[in-house]
Amino acid sequence: MRCSSIQAEIRRISAADTYPLRHQVLWPDKPLEYVHVPHDAEGYHFGAYRHGELVSVVSLFVQGREARFRKFATRPDQQGQGIGSALLRHLMAEAARLGAEELWCDARQEAAGFYQKFGFATEGSTFYKGTIPYVRMRCALPQPTA
Repeated sequence: MRCSSIQAEIRRISAADTYPLRHQVLWPDKPLEYVHVPHDAEGYHFGAYRHGELVSVVSLFVQGREARFRKFATRPDQQGQGIGSALLRHLMAEAARLGAEELWCDARQEAAGFYQKFGFATEGSTFYKGTIPYVRMRCALPQPTA
């Protein structure tokens, strides 16, 4: 999928392709293995490329009518340019295409406002991963038309 207004190309990638960017953006002070997710091999992984470089990644896990995404990371110098938004819209459409009716994530609290723009709502209380506050967020997915 090409996003001409932001000049980014979104495509499916391998789990291993996500690791360097996950590490760089989300947990640079931890070992690389820290960003591996159990069952990565069973997920759907997407990357946004700009000028041939991988600048944003996300991983999707679908279980029946529910889907979860994890390790959404956009290179800091590419943030605020619509690339993450395009990737999230793509992810939401893919989750719905794969049969999911709801999508959820554990979001860093500082990013909750971003997800709210896409219809996500906070559920439950704040929790921590290390010293970083997180919230669980969920949204209903628009269903694809036949």
